[in-house]
Amino acid sequence: MSTFERYLTVWVALCIVVGIALGHVLPGVFHSIGAMEIARVNLPVAVLIWLMIVPMLLRIDFAALGEVTRHWRGIGVTLFINWAVKPFSMAALGWLFIGWLFRPYLPADQIDSYIAGLIILAAAPCTAMVFVWSNLTRGEPHFTLTQVALNDAIMVVAFAPIVGLLLGLSAITVPWDTLVLSVVLYIVVPVVVAQAVRRALLARGGQASLDALLTRLQPLSLVALLATLVLLFGFQGEQILAQPLVIALLAVPILIQVYLNSGLAYLLNRLAGEKHCVAGPSALIGASNFFELAVAAAISLFGFQSGAALATVVGVLIEVPVMLSVVWIVNRSKGWYESGSSVLQAAHETR
Repeated sequence: MSTFERYLTVWVALCIVVGIALGHVLPGVFHSIGAMEIARVNLPVAVLIWLMIVPMLLRIDFAALGEVTRHWRGIGVTLFINWAVKPFSMAALGWLFIGWLFRPYLPADQIDSYIAGLIILAAAPCTAMVFVWSNLTRGEPHFTLTQVALNDAIMVVAFAPIVGLLLGLSAITVPWDTLVLSVVLYIVVPVVVAQAVRRALLARGGQASLDALLTRLQPLSLVALLATLVLLFGFQGEQILAQPLVIALLAVPILIQVYLNSGLAYLLNRLAGEKHCVAGPSALIGASNFFELAVAAAISLFGFQSGAALATVVGVLIEVPVMLSVVWIVNRSKGWYESGSSVLQAAHETR
């Protein structure tokens, strides 16, 4: 994990300050950028999102799907958490905290939009960043790669239906044409492009050629993320200054969701008898989010100035410190995990 990545929370906080300041000083510039749309897709943001997403997808080897049965228990647990628990638990937490408990302290016209942003955030499982978290827990690299590749494949077909279902249950009007367009633009096309580039590089220069490109693109990916945040907070500045408590309140359901889902995945893997080197990344994949996709989808569906866009950015703000805390818990509890009867029995059977 590079120094830049380790202090991502600091850079995001600085982007909040810079974005709010520029939004006040140069409002005309931000309105001009916001007007650069085709079919409700903001073109500058689309370019920045692609610069974020494509380098991450270049790391994914879909050939790893052939290994999907190798760690079937861990795969099953993670899929259950990612697709059957996380989006629905986040929707429930959003309704509880944002729609009820915190409602008096939030702008009334943005309540539904905040809940929508939380749902979008939870419906996009983490991709490339989970390789960092897995490595920090000495996770099984083949399991991590297989799980991420499988999640990406599922996301192509499941992201839009799940988001549409939960937004509908929240009584939020779903712009289906924009939602489907977002899936095509920010999932399908980047996956196809990234895999085509990956295959070409591997065929021409092998892994060294791919690694060299990733080394050059990784800083660009993070800069694109931060530039997107500056734009978003340039539009959100007045609302944040008027309601500075909003970010802290939005962080509450996100934090609860991270620890709930990571803990549940970790416990289910222990009960299933899976190895700790699989349970660690399983818990981390179950807890983290593909926030680049979530930010893009929220902006496309609801706009720069929406509460949905702000809610997804809060996920970015707390991502690194929260996930590092989950890594610490997983590493510290290894002895307890491996003392479980199911884990001991599974280890005995494999000898």
